Order: sequence, then C-alpha cells, then structure tokens
Amino acid sequence: MTLINDILSNHMLICAVVSYFAAQIIKIIITLIREKRIDLHLMFASGGMPSSHSSTVAALCISSARVLGVSSPFFAITLVLSAIVMYDAAGVRRAAGEHAKILNHLLEDLTSGDHERTEAGLKELIGHTPLQVVMGALLGISVPFIIPLP
Repeated sequence: MTLINDILSNHMLICAVVSYFAAQIIKIIITLIREKRIDLHLMFASGGMPSSHSSTVAALCISSARVLGVSSPFFAITLVLSAIVMYDAAGVRRAAGEHAKILNHLLEDLTSGDHERTEAGLKELIGHTPLQVVMGALLGISVPFIIPLP
C-alpha cells in the first residue's frame, strides 16, 4: 500500500498526468464545438490543439521547480526534456504529418479508377503547429499552480 500512496502523493507525477488528460479533454471539447460530434478516440490520439506532449512535459518541469527548486538537477533534466519534446512536436513530427498528407494524396491518385484502395492511409495528424505547442505549454505551466503542493 505504501507504493500506491507514494505514487498518489507524488506532486510531479500527478501534475504531469492531470495536464495530459486535461489537454486531451480540451481536444474533445474543441471537436465537439467545431464539428458538433464527440470523438472519444481523441483521448489517446496525438496531434491537435493543445499539444498534450507539451502540456505534460511543461507540467513536469514546473512542478519539479516548485517541489525541488530551480537549482535541482531534476529541474534541469525536465527543462531540457521539455525543450526537446516541444521542438520535436512542432518540428520533426509536424513535418512527418505533412509528408504523410502528400503520400496519402499520391496513393489516392495512384489507386483511383479501376483499383480499389484496401489499406488505410498514413496518419497525418501527428505533429503540432507552434500555436498548439505554446497552448499546451501554457496549460502545463498552469496545472502545477492549480494542484496544491503536498
């Protein structure tokens, strides 16, 4: 039981998990408002507004600063990790999504006509725009201030 109590009282972990799920719930709400439909698969999907990757690492970073202080090596680790994840989300993963769009379009052109397309296309929504990353980061920064320190 001590292990479970330790996990449930870990402020840094709680902030990261809450921030992730908050971002995913916001994605569902945005889809509901824009498209008038509930898409529960977004709860575990990547891409979209806000970036759950950015919110998770930002919450981890800020909560480590609040719990351990900015001079802590753990804060330094989470700060560098956050920068890498956010850069990757807006850079490499976004570019991969753009490439997937182009490949899907080419595949559709090649298989149109007499051929029937049997395979699903590549996933296109895997990265984020800079605005999605920033909004995710702002969400992640706010969560550790909302959840009280133990």
